[in-house]
Amino acid sequence: MEIRRVRPDELAAVGELTVEAYDVDGYAEPAYVDRLRGTAVRDREAEVWVAVDDDGVLLGCVTYCPPGSPWREIATDASEGEFRMLAVSPAARRRGIARQLVQLCVDRSRALGQPRLVLCSEKRMVNAQQLYAAFGFVRLPDRDWSPLPGVDLLAYALDL
Repeated sequence: MEIRRVRPDELAAVGELTVEAYDVDGYAEPAYVDRLRGTAVRDREAEVWVAVDDDGVLLGCVTYCPPGSPWREIATDASEGEFRMLAVSPAARRRGIARQLVQLCVDRSRALGQPRLVLCSEKRMVNAQQLYAAFGFVRLPDRDWSPLPGVDLLAYALDL
């Protein structure tokens, strides 16, 4: 498996993978689907990273939001890295792909000299929250927020 930046010819497929991953778990809120699918905009305004197998099959993706990116939701300043929209194809789950994509975000923040990495997770995303806890992320309840009624986002941070 390789983790790398998304290629232009993969943008649409990565958007569909993201929607599928969120939808199969019941997280593809209708108001959010276009943002999940909008990989070209995300990659232009942030960094979309993909996991691909040896045959080039897309397995998963994550959006890393460096300082200055409009995709940052809870990072308070340039000292904090942030990521969002972690998604793994339902057919590729249980292979450690999500873990490797989170590690990429940790490494990316370290490379940028950021002492902290933050993220939000919908309250219902228990499996994702267990993964973040395994990395050592801790809750930041003072940064929890709700972008829409009924969508409660929990904030997490990892000191690097």
